[in-house]
Amino acid sequence: MSKFLSTSLCLALLSVSVAAQASGQVIANDPAKCRSGPSTIVQINGIKAGTGMVRVQSYRATQQDWLAKGRWINRIEVPARAGSMTVCVPLPDAGSYAIAVRHDVTGNGKTDLRSDGGGMSNNPSINVFNLGKPNVRRTAFEVGNGPKTISIAMRYM
Repeated sequence: MSKFLSTSLCLALLSVSVAAQASGQVIANDPAKCRSGPSTIVQINGIKAGTGMVRVQSYRATQQDWLAKGRWINRIEVPARAGSMTVCVPLPDAGSYAIAVRHDVTGNGKTDLRSDGGGMSNNPSINVFNLGKPNVRRTAFEVGNGPKTISIAMRYM
């Protein structure tokens, strides 16, 4: 991986980690909550190890909310499974949202830029010019009154 991309990924992971310290609603991964009503079924691909925890956070797709401390809506934390996983994220109503995913490989609750991974809805490119925080327009997606499935590719150093 290029040094440029590695630096960008590190900054993105830091953004997701800082946002994860906020106060929203921590909920269980309950697939039943994605059978009807506004929700997102997040298919996470490329998880490099079956150790640690995967954290999925939803945000309203606004510039002031996206990855901002204290602005996430729901957070789901599940034990990591190498390869792929599916997480259900219920949402309060139809509208525009964005999702951030972080894999804490060691499960210690701290960001280790050498091992932890991350990803975001719409899989935007991450670079040093946006400090790892892509514009919300690049991560936003619309959710109606039923479940919306999205796919997120994890990135690691």
